[in-house]
Amino acid sequence: MSGHSKWANIKRKKQANDLVRGNVFAKMSHLITLAVLESGGMTQPENNVKLRLAIDKAKSVNMPKENILRAIEKGSGPNQTMLKEILYEGFGTYGIFLLILSTTDNSNRTSSEIRNMLEKHSGKLGTQGSVSYLFNKCAFVSFLKKEVNEEAVFKIGEELHAFDINEDTSHFFVFFPFSNFGLLKTHLNNIKYDLAEIDYLPTMPVVLDSPEKEKKVLDIVEALESLDDIQRVYTNLN
Repeated sequence: MSGHSKWANIKRKKQANDLVRGNVFAKMSHLITLAVLESGGMTQPENNVKLRLAIDKAKSVNMPKENILRAIEKGSGPNQTMLKEILYEGFGTYGIFLLILSTTDNSNRTSSEIRNMLEKHSGKLGTQGSVSYLFNKCAFVSFLKKEVNEEAVFKIGEELHAFDINEDTSHFFVFFPFSNFGLLKTHLNNIKYDLAEIDYLPTMPVVLDSPEKEKKVLDIVEALESLDDIQRVYTNLN
């Protein structure tokens, strides 16, 4: 299996931190509502892959069923919340590039909050296209080693046309083309997964020469992800 071990560890750390950062239920509600809106009002998880994955993620943070149902209704009922997904681009310290994924009902508010947070941490908000060309959009799914064996992981990877499969001490990670994201549930065959998301991998990862510099970059990421409208921040930090 190939590298990305350091990246994978950061991913796991960030996933765990999501439980204590910001308004988690609000973030999960946005994901669910957006999945319904983007499908044209499809409220059945079995017919809406993105909705099914959003609900699974909400359940993983113990979001109550009534909250989930309310979020679905906001995307399909007469009082729809008009959320949209916006990918902002920015610059951190030490030559680090940032892709900032948001779900928002007010892009002016969100861009202002991002700009202020970046400037507070010596960063800068970029224009559309300023750094996104340095990332490849893909998807990934992770599995707990204690629940899924390596053979099953490689079989799923083959079916999804994975371009990379790697691991850390507790997880397997399968990276595959974004175009196959909608096929994920079909190929899982009831195998329990831990996390499945869209991802952006840097084409030119940057290695910083000290833990102190890495911490400053991760501080920017955590500060941005503390904002209610921000779902995830991607960087080119290796």
